[in-house]
Amino acid sequence: MLDTMGRPARLRYLSGSYHVVQPGAFVTCAVTGRRIPLPALRYWSHELQEAYADAAAANVRHDEMKAKGLL
Repeated sequence: MLDTMGRPARLRYLSGSYHVVQPGAFVTCAVTGRRIPLPALRYWSHELQEAYADAAAANVRHDEMKAKGLL
């Protein structure tokens, strides 16, 4: 059995779900840098292919990208 406890996962973020590309225990928030255990992952962007620790972090990134004209 592979040790995935301390290793980051690689995910493909879809609209409403995600696909595990490489098993791991967590992903990293694109805004805060915090580790997010996979069972706790609730916020991500399929357009930007990144995860967020919480709704506030997701809103920060959305506002940044909208201001840059990327969303």
